[in-house]
Amino acid sequence: MTNTVLNMKDIVKSYRDGEAQRTILNHVNLTVRAGEFVAIVGPSGCGKSTLLNIAGMMLSPDSGEIELCGQTVSALPKKKWTRIRKEMIGFIFQNHQLLPYLKAGEQLSVLLKCDGQKVQELFGELNIEHLIDQYPARMSGGERQRVAIARAFASDANLILADEPTASLDSERGRHAVEMIQMEVHKRNRAAVMVTHDERVLDLADKIYKMEDGKLMES
Repeated sequence: MTNTVLNMKDIVKSYRDGEAQRTILNHVNLTVRAGEFVAIVGPSGCGKSTLLNIAGMMLSPDSGEIELCGQTVSALPKKKWTRIRKEMIGFIFQNHQLLPYLKAGEQLSVLLKCDGQKVQELFGELNIEHLIDQYPARMSGGERQRVAIARAFASDANLILADEPTASLDSERGRHAVEMIQMEVHKRNRAAVMVTHDERVLDLADKIYKMEDGKLMES
């Protein structure tokens, strides 16, 4: 379908574990469409973050194909991966990764060349207009995470990848952060994949997958 943003086909990834070869992703398939918010759950070490890193062009699979918006990107030379990450993928990390020397608004305007109107619009949607001129050190964890969400969506990325976005937040702030991601995914018609341990936010996802023994199954 034309609105398919991410298509991962037959992804295999293994690591050496002492003398043994350990397969962490065993012929995994995942399709995510525009406007779809997908959650992936599973025990620690099951391969969730590895899958996210492969989807985000940070790590290459041993075999299999990755398509972004219909283009087979896994076959492209590695030097082109940086441009694809910058243009097509937005990341939300568990520790927000804001630059301490930039104010909240500058995280978008300076790093992503966003104009002031777009910064105001995104901060307004996420209820953080009052933070535009604040430095990260003066914000709460939940506020920093919302700025990180604004930054991910400000890039006009087709695909948003969220790695444990609630990990450093209490349950109320964590849920609020995921509600913000869900709202932006649906409003801006983006595709999003969230890896999480937090089962309290799974009702906000459109689809839930479970990773177990190297396999990905729809829950």
